[in-house]
Amino acid sequence: MKMKKSLFSEFDPISSKQWKQKIQFELKGDDYNDTLIWNSPENIKVKPFYDKDDLQNNLPVNPKTTGFKICQNIFVFDLEKSIERALESIDRGAESIIFTIENEEIDVAKLLEKLPLETCEIYFNLNFISVDYLSKIETIAKSRNAKIYCNLDPIGQLAKEGNWFKTEEKDNFETLNLISKQVSQSSIISINSALYQNAGANRVQELAYSLAHANEYLNRISTINQPIVFKISVGTNYFFEIAKLRAYRMLFDCIAKEYHPNLECHLVVTPSKRNKTIYDYNVNMLRTTTECMSAIIGGADAIANLPYDALYYKDNEFGDRIARNQLLILKNESYFDKVNNPADGTYYIESISHQLAEKALILFKDIEANGGFLKQLKEGIIKRKIQESADKEQELFDSGKEVLLGTNKYQNKDDKMKHDLELFPFVKVNPRKTLITPIIEKRVAEKIEQERLGKE
Repeated sequence: MKMKKSLFSEFDPISSKQWKQKIQFELKGDDYNDTLIWNSPENIKVKPFYDKDDLQNNLPVNPKTTGFKICQNIFVFDLEKSIERALESIDRGAESIIFTIENEEIDVAKLLEKLPLETCEIYFNLNFISVDYLSKIETIAKSRNAKIYCNLDPIGQLAKEGNWFKTEEKDNFETLNLISKQVSQSSIISINSALYQNAGANRVQELAYSLAHANEYLNRISTINQPIVFKISVGTNYFFEIAKLRAYRMLFDCIAKEYHPNLECHLVVTPSKRNKTIYDYNVNMLRTTTECMSAIIGGADAIANLPYDALYYKDNEFGDRIARNQLLILKNESYFDKVNNPADGTYYIESISHQLAEKALILFKDIEANGGFLKQLKEGIIKRKIQESADKEQELFDSGKEVLLGTNKYQNKDDKMKHDLELFPFVKVNPRKTLITPIIEKRVAEKIEQERLGKE
């Protein structure tokens, strides 16, 4: 039955000015700006309401929320156990696998032999760079019509470890160019955006640094045939994280079209470690649930959930299963993948998306005007700027203005963790010779947790 007229047509439209006047009246003398408008770490003024006037002169955006893949992270140490774990994960709901491989001794052909590559996408986090190894992966991809993302990121390696990958060629970029000429079926380049977020960068910095990071590859690699993977971490500011992911696509489309008109980005998202805790660790499940929701609505292509006990326990079947099930519930019971682009038309999210993108674009242009990302990374400017943002957030946490339940507020005094730590959950000091000072990931709760452990 077709509706003849729109609902509520008898009501006159109300302008934003009228709304603001009404709110000001209800405040009974309190200042509107001081009372209801708050400032985000990115210096975005968040208003109590938004309307269509906030969506003028915006950049185009083409996010998507249908079809996201549920990923399972697997660190490959024992080959047979890794194969068994991958098959079991797929049987229990995983739709793609992320293998982390430390060296070329791992037999990649045997690793993938039994996996259903025709239906299951594979990601490799390779902690090395090798033309021969990538050629082997490409042969498998072509022979089995598989979709494989190799996630090579030498700049990310330099930023995180302080050194480039060891290679037989003149430098890492020469190796990447050789690989790009031999590999066409598989995606080879990725951007480790998660490093910046987990080290304390605000969202504008994260976006701008990731974009400038990608631009170095676009400038230096002659042939890019497949999407560039962005490995992204999301935090608990629900709407801002949705907006951040949408901004990633806006910005990448703006830059990439200058190099390759049809080049796409592929967003692989995982919850942040920065706000996770070892005390009252079950709250981590609540944090990761909302973060995965942000990832889906923001348009992630694939999501690898973080197990609630990942900080202090070695990989275990129970933690993995809970993490997978969170995504399975969101997908198959909450139907989060059934509506495409549900954030479209939401004035608040759209406005924040464009403000983040515009601010990040300004910072990106500044980086390029001052020599580019690699130059600023080597000079320590990127690390210093991230540290400044991290210190501001740490200050908010230490003062109680940023709350992590069970850690800096509503602590359970009977909660003991000293004898449950299988992993060291704090920043590790590893003295070594490096070309640059690496960017260090650090959780905001580390200091208070160390103090509590010392008193047990």
